[in-house]
This record gives sequence, C-alpha cells and structure tokens, in this order.
Amino acid sequence: MYERSYGTDWETLEKPAATERAFALGVAAVLGEPRPDEYERILETVANSYDRSIVELAYQEGKRKASGQRDEIDDDETVWESLVEDDGPKTTVDEDDVPTGGRDGLPSVLDDLDLLDRPLDDELERERLPEFLRK
Repeated sequence: MYERSYGTDWETLEKPAATERAFALGVAAVLGEPRPDEYERILETVANSYDRSIVELAYQEGKRKASGQRDEIDDDETVWESLVEDDGPKTTVDEDDVPTGGRDGLPSVLDDLDLLDRPLDDELERERLPEFLRK
C-alpha cells in the first residue's frame, strides 16, 4: 500500500513530506506491511533532532490511528484509504462570508475605540491605562 501510494524512488525529502510519509508508514506497519528500512531512510533526511522527533511522532500517530481504526474496520484497504489517501473534509470559505474589517484589517467595531490613535505625550503614557479604564 505504501509503495503504491508514495513510491520509494526518492533522493531527498522536505520535512512536511517526511512527516506525511512517516505517518503513512505507521499506518502500514499496523496493517501488516512494516517497512523499517524506508522509515530509517526518512529519519536520515531530517536536519536536526527536533525535526526527527516530529517525524517519529507522525509515525507513532499513524500507528495509533490505524490501531483505532482496526478495532472498527476489518478491511486493511479501507483503513489505509481513510487515514492516508483520503484528504478528509475540505473547508471552503465563501468570499462573501469573509468579514471585511475597518482599518488595518481589524474588525470595524474596533474603529470606534481610540486605542490605536491615542497620542503619546511621553514614554510613560504607553504604560498608563486608557482613559475609559481610569474612571
């Protein structure tokens, strides 16, 4: 399943691709197709120990999710498709629903407040409470 979806003919990987492949390898390991050599190759591509830990976590997460799915679904192909090949629900935003803000991309309700326009008489003015909070 892994080789069909990703292939093993690669030279270098960026961190996102390495993380994605590690997750898929974790799923494949639970489904009875472990590929420790491919997993080690992927780990060798990451630049530092932090990135390596991210890739290792992705592998463990793939194993965890596949184990959970195996409890509910018997078909390996279905588990693979639901966790690896299915991109999940797409989120789309209708451009008419995007709020158009006031100045500087802030919501227009903030235009009424003068927090951003307060003149600073001296450097300590920045530390003082706004007038509406001093009352």
